[in-house]
Amino acid sequence: MDGVAPPGLHFLAVPGLRTLLTPGMLAVGEALADACVQRRFVCVLGDAGIGKTFAVRTAAHRLGVAVLLDLRAQSAPADLRAGLHGALGLTGTPPADPGAADTLIRRALADTPRIVVVDDADRMSGSCLEYLRFLHDGTPGGLCVVLIAGQRGERHLRAQRMLATRTAAWLHLGALTRDQIPKAVPALHPLWQAVAPGDLQALDARFAGGSLRRWVLLTHHTRRALAATGAATPDARLLQAVVDRIDTPGRRP
Repeated sequence: MDGVAPPGLHFLAVPGLRTLLTPGMLAVGEALADACVQRRFVCVLGDAGIGKTFAVRTAAHRLGVAVLLDLRAQSAPADLRAGLHGALGLTGTPPADPGAADTLIRRALADTPRIVVVDDADRMSGSCLEYLRFLHDGTPGGLCVVLIAGQRGERHLRAQRMLATRTAAWLHLGALTRDQIPKAVPALHPLWQAVAPGDLQALDARFAGGSLRRWVLLTHHTRRALAATGAATPDARLLQAVVDRIDTPGRRP
């Protein structure tokens, strides 16, 4: 799916990376399209590195105007107001008065349909999630909000009672399976087209674990090793050396 992802979204911006139409990407695209029409919440859950944020931001980019928020842990509503003020492109500094700030934010959200995307949503306080409910309920027709969280964050989000009646879908994304690796990895980057399917599966079992982020990391370091050695394609010895160098305690992404 070349050209569908927003520029600069690929992890490490490795030249030649392609966007994969994975089951997770399809599920997010369908769920977000429905939630955008209904103007409701969507919760996207999964382990780190499987492509949650990539899938959501790609789908949001295709569907409309995305408002991207990445807040610090235990943010207060004031932090959320400030983040929305900047993400919505509002002029000037955020008003110190909460009521004035809310008026500007709600007016911007009402003027143009938006998709508010919150990464690491499980780190948000209950008061911030309640503020998102306030914006959703106060926007004519509702507001599409996507909450992205780790698998362990589901309990925190499920505890927010307001999500029970305002959420269109709860998605659980998984890593690539062993059977998917021989097709998915060569499609991710041409570098892997010269590597035997069994060797790709062995690399995945040792290092990547079906994580697209870790495959991109491996691609990045393998490209550097090829440039340093002058080799055209990676052989078993080169790949072993690359994995030995980056798969050490304390260095795993």
